[in-house]
Formats: sequence, C-alpha cells, structure tokens
Amino acid sequence: MIKGVIYLITMALLALASSLVSAYDPSPLQDFCVAINNTNFAVFVNGKFCKDPAAVTADDFFFSGLNTPANIGNKVGFNVTLVNVDMLLGLNTLGISLARLDFAPYGLDLPHTHPCASKILVVEEGTLLVGFVTSNPNKLFTKVLNKGDVFAFPIGLIHFQFNIGQTNVVAFAGLNSQNPGVITIANTVFGSNPPINPNVLIKAFQFDKNVVDYLQKQF
Repeated sequence: MIKGVIYLITMALLALASSLVSAYDPSPLQDFCVAINNTNFAVFVNGKFCKDPAAVTADDFFFSGLNTPANIGNKVGFNVTLVNVDMLLGLNTLGISLARLDFAPYGLDLPHTHPCASKILVVEEGTLLVGFVTSNPNKLFTKVLNKGDVFAFPIGLIHFQFNIGQTNVVAFAGLNSQNPGVITIANTVFGSNPPINPNVLIKAFQFDKNVVDYLQKQF
C-alpha cells in the first residue's frame, strides 16, 4: 500500500516537473511589447489579431512575385523580397517566412542579424561567399556556395552574403519566424535616429572624429 502511494506521489511530481520544463514564454515578434493594464489603449499583440475563420480564403495563404528579380541598381548591389506576415497574412502564428535575395556582381548583403529567427539559405544561381560570427570569442564560420548549396545561420548572429562572381546571384532563404526582423550593423550604428553620440563611436571603434562624422553622414 505504502509503495503504491509513494509510486503515485513520484509520478505526480514527475508530471509536474515535466509540465514546468516544457513551459516557456512566447518569442517576441517585434522589438518590444510593453505591458498595459487598460486594454482600451492597447494597440499591439505579440503577433497580429486573428481573422474570423469563416471569412478566411485561399488568398490569405497566397503570395505571387518571387519569380521577379528585385532592383539591384543601388550602392551595395543587393536587394531582398521578403514574404513575412505583413505580406502574407496567413503566416500569422505559423512561425515561418521566406525571402528572395538578388545580388549584382560583387553585390553585398551587409553584415546584419535577425533577432527573431535562424535562417537557411539555398543558392539558385551564381556563387556566394557567406559567413557568420559567433558571440565572444567572435569565431568566423565562412563558406563559398555554388548553385544548389545550402547554408544555415543561427538566430541572432551577425552574418553576410557576398557575390564573389561576375554574374548575378539569386538565392532563397527560409526563416523560422513570421517576422524575423533585421538589424543591419552599419546602418544601426552610424544611421540611428537620433544619432549616437560621436564620442561613443570614437571610443568604441578607435576612429578619428572626422571619420565618425563622415560615416554618420553616409547613413
């Protein structure tokens, strides 16, 4: 009898522990979501409000246009067509998004991070030099990709893609968030609004003030 009671208590504790281990907070789908007690003034949820299922149609899960190259006639020779929840409303709560990446010869997807998603990339045409840098001690993992090659980028790590060929490159990327977000390092550091105090950047990068002033004007 006692052994039976002990067994039941043990199983109950294991079940409770299991439920606690499997519980977790939802990942943020935007930079921040400040709590508010008065819901009359609430304007965002962690994601988007849901459409009445009775009003949902196939078009809510459809996007057309990834066959069309993006404009790459810019300074960096790169552009991206992102299909996230803002472009395809049916992605809400599904935790996925997709992107087409277009590169001119020697075009660069500037070093950046996705704060809410890991990324997997496949090269459709051309050759890319890709890589990511870990958190301290900042180890670089890099690879040259050709047509059909695949590379994965862990969530939140700084990474890049660079067309090292003389022809255009097309690649596609899948991300495990409906809104992966993007932080482009140079734009963020030198192009924030309002600008970061130049003395901070001078100290951080060991630049001359004239260099910092020049860089802030570029972004």
